[in-house]
Amino acid sequence: MYIRSLFAQKPCVFSLEVFPPKQQASYESLQNSLRQMAELKPDFISVTYGAGGTAPGGVSTCQIASFLKNELSIEPLAHLTCVGASEEMLRARLDELFAAGVRNVLTLRGDKNPERPLQPPFLHASDLAAFVQSQYGSFGLSGACYPEGHPESASLAEDVANLRKKQQAGITHLVTQLFFDELHFYRFLNMARKAGVDLPVSAGVMPIVNQRQIQRTVALSAASLPPKFTKMIARWQDDPDSLYQAGIDYAIEQLRGLIQGGADGVHLYAMNNPQVARQVWQGIADLL
Repeated sequence: MYIRSLFAQKPCVFSLEVFPPKQQASYESLQNSLRQMAELKPDFISVTYGAGGTAPGGVSTCQIASFLKNELSIEPLAHLTCVGASEEMLRARLDELFAAGVRNVLTLRGDKNPERPLQPPFLHASDLAAFVQSQYGSFGLSGACYPEGHPESASLAEDVANLRKKQQAGITHLVTQLFFDELHFYRFLNMARKAGVDLPVSAGVMPIVNQRQIQRTVALSAASLPPKFTKMIARWQDDPDSLYQAGIDYAIEQLRGLIQGGADGVHLYAMNNPQVARQVWQGIADLL
């Protein structure tokens, strides 16, 4: 099933995101986690990019996507990046996904890396989307968007204009970067609709449940932190158990507001943690 068709079937699509472990030895643990997440009946699960694990001995995106599709009967959304990739490499990855029965791909540029410079013609995510659309018409294409603007864009308006290029290239669904203030999401969505971007958008939320996430994930995402969030962190930063529960509660409140506010979909960055996913889901299940 193409992910774009899910949005015509229900008011709000619920999805999760997981990432490939760096070692094959961790794959069995992830499979068990995915079985637990499957009990929440997500409409799809996205799998971040790991090219053969990227590191030697790692687990590939395709392995996980195939397990979701063929063992758990859950629609996977496989991430695909074009940074440092040649056409030959991209064709190999797409052929592998197709052979595994995967039919939905999230096309991304990927983080810039001096060791893997961008190669024409794949300089932007829209270039990758256009390539997949023209050469592999059997894939449903999703794309990323940034409620507060991409860090490399001069403005949010410029970033929204780039989304039109993605839409023209064949993207049929968008997933947002994580954010902690719903006002940014609604402002972004209003600008996108006025600019002619009419694709369904899944709003991405990540529960912040420990100090490591604050130091790494929040900093890397470049998401702004509203006073309510920073007060929560300041209050519970020295109390791990309370911080964990406060982070769950914050994510639930965010998601409930988004669902009730008419979001096309909500996308939970689950960080491979089935307990966190379940606790958050229990707080929003009555709205799904």
